Amino acid sequence: MSRAADLSRRLGEQAEAVCRYYLPNGRRQGRYWICGDVMGTPGRSLYVRLSGERKGKFCDAADGTHGDLLDLIALNRGLDFRAALDEARGFLSLPVLPIRQVAPHAPSGSSEAARRLFAASRPIRGTLAERYLQSRGIILPADVSVLRFHPRCFHRGPAGREIWPALIAAVTDLDSAITGVHRTWLDPGGAKAPLDQPRRAMGHLAGNAVRLGVASDVLTAAEGIETALALKTAMPAMPVVAALSAAHLAALVLPASLRRLYVARDNDGAGRFAVERLRARSRADDIDMRALAPRTEDFNADLLTLGPDRLRAWLAEQLAPDDVQRFLVADEQRRCM
Repeated sequence: MSRAADLSRRLGEQAEAVCRYYLPNGRRQGRYWICGDVMGTPGRSLYVRLSGERKGKFCDAADGTHGDLLDLIALNRGLDFRAALDEARGFLSLPVLPIRQVAPHAPSGSSEAARRLFAASRPIRGTLAERYLQSRGIILPADVSVLRFHPRCFHRGPAGREIWPALIAAVTDLDSAITGVHRTWLDPGGAKAPLDQPRRAMGHLAGNAVRLGVASDVLTAAEGIETALALKTAMPAMPVVAALSAAHLAALVLPASLRRLYVARDNDGAGRFAVERLRARSRADDIDMRALAPRTEDFNADLLTLGPDRLRAWLAEQLAPDDVQRFLVADEQRRCM
């Protein structure tokens, strides 16, 4: 029997104790432990079998999430596979291998809480989050590892704590370590949720960004995620980052190898100020910095208004000639092959 299977069996033998510890807001009902979801939200959609041949198995009727108690612990604590094994060993009072330990709880809004939320989310392909981006005219890039979907993400607002589906984007540093996440809450129809603040970020954001592609000598930096993804739709080979706000765009930490930076600003005063802040820094760092201006309020609006071909033509007027060849002409030739 594998190490994971043995731990899963042992957890199943103590299924009710596991549920009381990790899902304390739930309750026993007959042969099941009933709760709202794997995060322990009060409710009735998730049930864990406490006896019989399938004891220790769980299923969430709301979104289809299912598995054994080892899977539940990983989702509940936002852990990867090896850390979940350690967590289970700790619960069962078994010797824990000397691997990185993760505290049971992370401070709200911290980088650790952000990493756990990202780990508890699922791949974006085929989800409500992908449909939301498609409604914005966005074609997901080949590598979408920084974008995920959470079906039941907490939102705290004037009405108290609510649960909505959410697009989750990882904020990373130059070494690709997750320092934060950005959340865009959605309604079941695939539009932004009708909330006072349907977008929020948490964790360590200053200098970091949502990164779409690996930058070496050329990079495009934008404010919002949809703006960055719109540019990535028009120029799939171009590395693009979303700094999440004009202020964070102005403070973006740039790769040491960077020689040319395009700043895709929004058409407002904050966007113009961010460009000037970055321009002052680029002179000191010997970086060729060029602003990319949208024709409407931002490049996602341009994508919806102009369509991808006309947006590419508009961008070609603003890129350096060698970058037109590298990121537009060469990509067009690849699409036609």
